[in-house]
Amino acid sequence: MMNRMREYLLRHRSLDIVLRLTAIAIVLPLVAATPIFGAFQPFNGWLTGFANAAIFVMLAIGLNIVVGKAGLLDLGFAAFFAIGAYTYAFGASAYSGNDIPFWLMLPIGAVVTAIFGVAIGAPTLRLRGDYLAIVTLGFGEIIPNVLLNSDKYTLGTNGISGLDRPELPIIGVFKSNEPWPWFILAIVLIGLIMIAADRISFSRIGRAWEAIREDELAAASNGINTVTFKLLAFAIGASTAGIAGAFLASKLSFVSPDQFKFSVSVTVLSMLVLGGIGNLWGAAIGAFLLYFVQSILLKQLNEGFKGVPVLGEIDFLQLQYLLFGLALVIMMLRRPGGLFPERRAARHRAGESKQ
Repeated sequence: MMNRMREYLLRHRSLDIVLRLTAIAIVLPLVAATPIFGAFQPFNGWLTGFANAAIFVMLAIGLNIVVGKAGLLDLGFAAFFAIGAYTYAFGASAYSGNDIPFWLMLPIGAVVTAIFGVAIGAPTLRLRGDYLAIVTLGFGEIIPNVLLNSDKYTLGTNGISGLDRPELPIIGVFKSNEPWPWFILAIVLIGLIMIAADRISFSRIGRAWEAIREDELAAASNGINTVTFKLLAFAIGASTAGIAGAFLASKLSFVSPDQFKFSVSVTVLSMLVLGGIGNLWGAAIGAFLLYFVQSILLKQLNEGFKGVPVLGEIDFLQLQYLLFGLALVIMMLRRPGGLFPERRAARHRAGESKQ
């Protein structure tokens, strides 16, 4: 019976994603409601944290398309995140005077960031490896600085506030102190993004990306238009970041250039390495785990060690990137494919170890 069910879900991958996310949406609130987790923070605090973690899950899935599938090392992914957030701010805020509904701004944000993805990806087509990483790093620094210095349009360091929030007939306007609608919306968005990413990965496009990742010259020799498929990877990955940016902007009702620094790109890439580059579920789980460590565990360590000699004087939040760096070094030495490595890559490494 179990084998039949497994085979059925393998043939219907979208249904498999829906069932898994439904189970996660049920289990996470139940776990947060237990006394053990309630001792760390209130139930609503956990739900809010889960919704915030979902933003990084979306980013990790988008970066997984660019880095994991197409093999294009992007160190400026936060730029697309910023573009998506500011697109929402210009389309649905009192500052801009526009009142476009959230549900329409999601696809608009995705399209706008996809266009920027193509524009940023175009100059990098002839670059590979370290050179590509350096150029994308440059774009990742340029975009937030442009937003910071364009006071006339973005209000600079002050940011844009008073952004519209989602609205549904039954629920009304989503409120910041009611985490349930945000949590459910986050699960739905992750589900849609994962289904789209999964279908693309197992299509002709996904196979072309994998060929480019393994050997771009060989892929071109076999008739694959590397220019088109590389630009497509940048566009689709960027569109995912645009959706995440729109969700963040609507949830906080505020955007500022400080939210999209280089540290965001590094954090998302660390999530991807931890979970498993190239693995859809690995990227999502890695993002969730690292967000949990960054935003919850380290804060609790600061609270728990108050008054304790030596340990009480340490600010664990200030050490987060040191801990991330150590974790990445250990992962590369002990488990290069991440916690959940891509099957094909894992088989390739296993074959190399036998030789």
